[in-house]
Amino acid sequence: MARLRRPAVIQIKAPQDFGAGVLFIVIGLGGLIFAQDLTFGSSRNMGPGYFPTILSVLILVIGLAVALKGVAIEGPEIEEIRLRPLVVLIATMLLFGLLIKTAGLVVTGTLITVLAAYAQAGVRIRETVIFALVLTAVITVVFVYALGQPLPVWWGEN
Repeated sequence: MARLRRPAVIQIKAPQDFGAGVLFIVIGLGGLIFAQDLTFGSSRNMGPGYFPTILSVLILVIGLAVALKGVAIEGPEIEEIRLRPLVVLIATMLLFGLLIKTAGLVVTGTLITVLAAYAQAGVRIRETVIFALVLTAVITVVFVYALGQPLPVWWGEN
């Protein structure tokens, strides 16, 4: 009597990598679906769909590679979701969008950098404020003065 063989089951060895790979694949496929209605063009004469399509394919390929790595190589388990960092970082993004036009880059950049630091426990306020001021100065020089982006630098500047 012949024994029935079990079908091969893919074993996920690195759930974190596999999950990240699947997420990249979903984002890449979503980009391809949304770019489908745009004219692709060619390398010489790029249409509005050229860059989104190429970028989506690259994201998809990276996702496949990371997901395959999750199946082939041992890695860490998926960690539990921590709400504090998630809530704080979403709040900083919303605050940036609400304040940038009225408060200016210096106030907004400093405020959201200090707030974002509290996504992690054990923040040292003096170091955080110094980092926020230096980061905001660099961002202001790079984006406003070097790249000429139309961002208000100070409060009430439009």
